Amino acid sequence: MSETILATLLVFNQILNAGNAITAFSLLLYALTFNVRERVARSLALLLSCVALVYFGDVLTSLAQSNSEIELWLRVQWVGIAFVPATYLHLSDALLEATGRPSRGRRIVVVFISYLGGALILAAAGLSKLVAGELAFSDSVAYLRPGTLFPLFLLFSLIILMFATVNLWRSYQRCLTRSSRRRMRYLMIGSIGPLLGAFPFLMIGGPGLAAQPLIFWGLLVLINISVAIQIVMITYTVAYFGVSFPDRVVKSRLFQWILRGPVVASTVLAVTVIVNRLSARLGLENSRAVPFTMVAVLLLLQYVITLIRPTIERWFFYGEDRGDVARLQLLEERLLTSGDVKQFLESVLNAACDVMGVGSAFVAVVGQEGLELEVAVGSHDPLRDAEDLPPLLVTDEKADFDLLGSVFTWDVYWLIPLRLADPPEIVGLFGLYARAAEPNFSPEEEARLKVLVGRATVALADRILQREVFSAVDRLVPEVEDIQRLRAAALYGKAGSLTVAMDGVHTQDEVANLVKEALGHYWGGPRLTRSPLLELRVVRRAAQEHDGNPVNALRAILRQAIERVRPEGDRRFTAEWMLYNILEMKFLQGRKVRDVAMRLAMSEADLYRKQRVAIEEVARAVAEMEREVVASETTEGSLSEDR
Repeated sequence: MSETILATLLVFNQILNAGNAITAFSLLLYALTFNVRERVARSLALLLSCVALVYFGDVLTSLAQSNSEIELWLRVQWVGIAFVPATYLHLSDALLEATGRPSRGRRIVVVFISYLGGALILAAAGLSKLVAGELAFSDSVAYLRPGTLFPLFLLFSLIILMFATVNLWRSYQRCLTRSSRRRMRYLMIGSIGPLLGAFPFLMIGGPGLAAQPLIFWGLLVLINISVAIQIVMITYTVAYFGVSFPDRVVKSRLFQWILRGPVVASTVLAVTVIVNRLSARLGLENSRAVPFTMVAVLLLLQYVITLIRPTIERWFFYGEDRGDVARLQLLEERLLTSGDVKQFLESVLNAACDVMGVGSAFVAVVGQEGLELEVAVGSHDPLRDAEDLPPLLVTDEKADFDLLGSVFTWDVYWLIPLRLADPPEIVGLFGLYARAAEPNFSPEEEARLKVLVGRATVALADRILQREVFSAVDRLVPEVEDIQRLRAAALYGKAGSLTVAMDGVHTQDEVANLVKEALGHYWGGPRLTRSPLLELRVVRRAAQEHDGNPVNALRAILRQAIERVRPEGDRRFTAEWMLYNILEMKFLQGRKVRDVAMRLAMSEADLYRKQRVAIEEVARAVAEMEREVVASETTEGSLSEDR
C-alpha cells in the first residue's frame, strides 16, 4: 500500500515540477508582453526566469539516465538558484520606487552588489565544488552535497532577503487605498513561493529529509502546489503596475492567459504522463492512445474554456459593471465596419442588377463635400466621363413612382434617393445602369427594388450613426486614458501624480505615438489641442511666430517635419515619394484611406504599413528639430554668460 502511495506521489511530483516550470515560463512571457516598460514587471520577469530554470532542472534531472547527466542538470539549476536573492531584492526595490520612493543611489548599489554576489556564487557552484559539492543519493533522490562555501551562500541569501523584506514592508506602508494594500499583501504572500521552489533544501538536510519518503514526497507535493498558487498571486499583483487599463481588463486578460497557457499545457502533460504509465502497466509500450489522448484533451479544454470563460468573467470580474460591459461587447459583436457595409451594399447592388437585368449599379453617400462614391459593381464606371458625381438631385429629369418616389436620370444611370424617415433627409443615392432613356419599372421590379433600396438606406443610416459614436469615442478616449493613467499612478502611493502636469516627451516611441495622434487630429481635435508635444521647446519657440497660439505652432511644426520627409525635386508618384505622398494626402489634405490607397495604387493594408513608417520618419524629424532648438538655446546661453 505504501509503495503504491509513494509511486503516486513520485508521479504527481514530476507532473507538478513540469507544471510549475510551464507556469513560471508562461507568466514570465505575460510580464514581458503586457507591461515590459514597467520596472516592477521586468524585475518579476527575472525572478520568474530563475524559478523556471530551477524547475526545468528538476524535470531534466528526473529524466536523466546517467550520474554525469544528473550532476550536470543539478549544477545548471544554480543559474536560477544563485540569482534568486538578487532578483528578490531587485523586485522589492522596484516596488518601493513604484510606490513613490525612488532610490537616491544607495539601493541601486545594493541591488548591483547582490547581482555581483549571485554571479560569484554561480561561478563557484557551476565551475567548482566550493558551494555545491559531490553528487549524492538518498533513497533515489539526487542532490549535491553542500560545499565549503555553502554556509557563505546561506548567509548572503539571508542578508539580501532581509533587505528585500524591509523594502516590501515599506512598499506596503506607502500604499494609499484598501485595494492597493490588499494586492500588496497578496504580493508579500506570493513572494514566498519562488523562494520555496528555488531554494536547495535537500543540500541542508538531504539524508534526513529523504529518510521518510512518504513524508518527504508528500511535503514536496504540497510545496509545489503552494508555489504554483503563489507565483500566480505575485504575477496578479504586478500585472496592475504600469498599465492604464481598468481592473476588469487586467483580471480578464491574466485569467485567460492562465487558462489557455499553464492550465491547458499542464493538464495535457499530466494526462499524457498518466496514460503513458497506464499503457506501460498494461504492456502496451508506445501506445497509440497517448497522442490521441493528447489531442482530445487539448481540444476538449479549449472547448470548455470557450464556454465557461465569459460567464466566469462576467460574474467574478465585472461586478456592478456587467450591464455596461455587456453593451460594449454587444456593440463590438454587432458593429458594422466600413468593410461590412461595403460587402452588404455589394450584395444589395448585385441583387438589384439581377432584378433589373442590368450590368452596373452603385451607391453614393452624402458627405461633407457632397456625394462620395461608396460602392460600385459591374463593368461600367460611374465616373468614367465625369470628374465627380452629380450635384445632389439638381436635375429636372425625373419620373415618379408609387413605391420608389422620384427617380432621376443622370448620365447613363437612374438615381433613386435613399431617404431617412426620421429625420426626413437624403443620406445617399442608389444608381442603376439605365436600360432606357427614361426610368421604367414593372410593378414586380418596383416592389423588389423598394425592399433593396430600404436595406441600403438602413445600412447607410446605421453606418452614419456609428460614425457619430466613433467620433464621440475619439473625443473621449484621450480623457479616459489620462484618467486611467493617473488612477494607476496614484493607486500605489504616487498621489502627487494627480496634481502634476505632463511636461515633456522622453523616448522616440513616445514621440512617434504622440505624432500619430496629433496628425490624426491635424485639423482639430483633443489629440492635437491637448498633445504633450505642445510642451516641446521647438513648439514654444514657434508659438511666438503664431501670435502665441501653441496649437497653430504645433500644426506648423508637424507640417515642417513632413516637408523634411519630402524628397528633392518635383513631386512624383514613385516609390521614392511614397512616404511623403501618404503624409500629404492622408493628413494635410484629410483624404480618406480608401481614396489615398486608390490614388497610390496600393491596398489599404499596405497603406497602413507604409503610413506607420512615414509617421516614424516625421517623429524623427520632430525630435531632430527639438534637438536643434535645445542646442541653439544652449549656445545662446553660453554666449550670454561669456559676455
